[in-house]
Parts: sequence; C-alpha cells; structure tokens
Amino acid sequence: MEVSEFFLKLLVILISAKLFAEVFAFLRLPSVLGEVIAGIIIGPSILGVIVPDATFYLLAEIGILLLLFEVGLETDVGQLVKVGVQSSLVAATGIIAPALLGFWISSYVFNFPFIVSMFIGGTLVATSIGITVRVLVDLKKHQTKTAKIVLGAAVLDDIVGVVILAVLYDFSIKGEINIINTVKVLGFIAIFLLIAPIITKLFVPIISRLSSSSRTKGMIPTVIVSVILGLAVISHNVGAPEILGSFAAGIALARRFFLPLGATIDHYSYGLAEKIDVNMKPIIDLFVPVFFVVVGASINLKVIDFSSSAFWQIAGLLTIGAIITKMLSGVWVKGGLKAKLSTGIAMVPRGEVGLIFAEVGKKSGIFDDMIYAVIVFVVALTTLFAPVLLRFMMRGEE
Repeated sequence: MEVSEFFLKLLVILISAKLFAEVFAFLRLPSVLGEVIAGIIIGPSILGVIVPDATFYLLAEIGILLLLFEVGLETDVGQLVKVGVQSSLVAATGIIAPALLGFWISSYVFNFPFIVSMFIGGTLVATSIGITVRVLVDLKKHQTKTAKIVLGAAVLDDIVGVVILAVLYDFSIKGEINIINTVKVLGFIAIFLLIAPIITKLFVPIISRLSSSSRTKGMIPTVIVSVILGLAVISHNVGAPEILGSFAAGIALARRFFLPLGATIDHYSYGLAEKIDVNMKPIIDLFVPVFFVVVGASINLKVIDFSSSAFWQIAGLLTIGAIITKMLSGVWVKGGLKAKLSTGIAMVPRGEVGLIFAEVGKKSGIFDDMIYAVIVFVVALTTLFAPVLLRFMMRGEE
C-alpha cells in the first residue's frame, strides 16, 4: 500500500468513526454501535473503501490496548474482588453453555464433523470485551456493580477463549490435545495477573519523579505507553491475550489500587493518576474508534448467501443459541431480573474474538464457505444486538 493511500484510508476511518458516533449519540444509542456500523458501510460489506490489512489490524490492536488500559485505570480493584465469585460463575456459564449448545446443534442437528462442531462451539464461547466495555463506558455505567461483574467475567472469557482456540487449532493439526501444555499456559497466565500489577505499582515513584523532573514534553504518555506495550508483550509470551497486560497496567496505576499487606506507596498515585488521565485521554480517544471501525470492516456480509435455506436454518439456530446461552450466565448475579438480564446481555457480543475464530477455522480448512458465512452472520448479529438492548436495560442502574 502506498503511503498516500494509507493516509487516505486512515482519514476515511477517522472521519466515518466520528460522524457515525455523533449520529448514534444524537439518537441516544451507544456511539460504539455507530463506529462498528461505519466499518460495515465503508468495508467490503457495502462500499469496499476499506479492506482491513495487517497495518490497520495493528492500529486496531493499539486501540484495544488503550481502551483496556483506560478501563483498568478507572477500576476499583476492591469492588472487582468483591464480585469475583459472581464474575467467575457468570464466566463459567458463559463458556460452558454456549460451547455445549453450539457443539450439540452442529453435531447432532446438522451432522457436521467432530472438529467442525468443536470449532463452532468454541466460537460461541467468545465475548468481545472491547465491545462490552465500550458500551458500558458510553452509557456511563462502567462503575456499576453489573459492570464490575461483566468486566471480570469478560476477562476470564477472553483468557479461556484464547486457550480454547489454541487447543482446538493444535487438535486440528496434530489430532490430539496436549493437556500438560494447556495447564502450563493457564498457570503462567494466573501468575502474570497476580504479579504484573504489583510490579507496575512499584515503579510508580520512578514514573512520578520522571514526570516532575523532565525538561521535555510528553514524558507521561511516553512512559505509560511503554509500560502498556511492555506488559502486553509479556502477556503474549505467557500465552495470554495482549489486552490483559494493558488492563493490568491500568489497574496498577488506578487511584484505588491497593497492595497486599498495606498500600504504603499510595501517596504517589493520586496526583499521578490525574496527570495520566489528562495526558492519555486524547491518545485513547484517537485510537479506540479505529479498533471498532476495523471490527465492522472485518465483517464481510457479501460472503453470505441470504437466499440459501440451509444458511438460515443453521445461522438462525446458532444465533438464538448464542444469545440465550450468554444471557443465561446472568442468573448468578444477585439482585432482580433487570440486573440478571443486563449482565447476560452484556456478555452476548462476539465481536473481534468471534471473527478470529472464524478466520482460523477458514484458513485451516475446518470451515467451508457456508459455515464461515454462518459464523460471520452470528458474530455480526450478536455484536449489533447487545449495545442496543443494553442501553434500555441499564437505564437508572447504580
């Protein structure tokens, strides 16, 4: 791609993201939905102006890293711990129920081969933490109890989803599952999530001194982005999604973060957290919409044969199953029906995670064109369904 062509396409992405976000905000709908639809319109589904390549996927990855950092920065770890049991139960239900139902529909209703059915079940496990978090932020509900439960559950879903994808891909190549390697990866992830925030927090005094003594502009964003990227790389190397590294960095630098055995260095945090907010906000607001436009542009509706009755039968059953099984996960939430439904709906969108499963399935030869089209349809519908319904469900929630 020519440099000028890249600039032009980036210009289209940025302008369309902002334009559609403003329109949807005016209509009192989540702006993230506008950004995803902007991607669908300018992407291969309709206009074909943007066909995401490696460069745009990299920009999108930066956007999701920054989004999860921002969420971590505003997270009350104490509250997150308090809802840990509920989050775990929501995550477990949101993993097991869709996987089993997806496998059963694929294998016993439509008689797909075993590995194809396994991959379809694995795809339905996915929850797009990026879509879910952004909707909650747009609705200004990211500090509610429901949001804390959903955030914890979505993080667990992301970890398990990556492990499932790796295991299934390995199985499709070798014909067997290496349990020992899977357990090792999960162990490394657990250790990383425990240690990363504490290590980052110990560097807070150094970051604070650098920001106050620097004679040049931009020290805070340079250091913070370096920390985010460093933890993302480490997270990837231990087998976890990169976004867990940026989330851990945000949690460590949050105002309310506490260290085990006492928060002895908290007096550095508050002023630094304010500086981080001011310096990082423009960067986050620039890159995050790119991620959601790229998600939309990655959904190619032209691969779908809407005239096929077989497509509608398979897609219809899987979509209904994908929505119901995720909504079922909200049963563990304490409170009324509204809180349970809000949690379940927030777990529904598959977004970029579902598309990754679809692409791996297609490139490895596991999915044929029709099954790939079905998965794309399920991902698109669940991604667009949740933000609209969630807005109405979470009105007035504290």
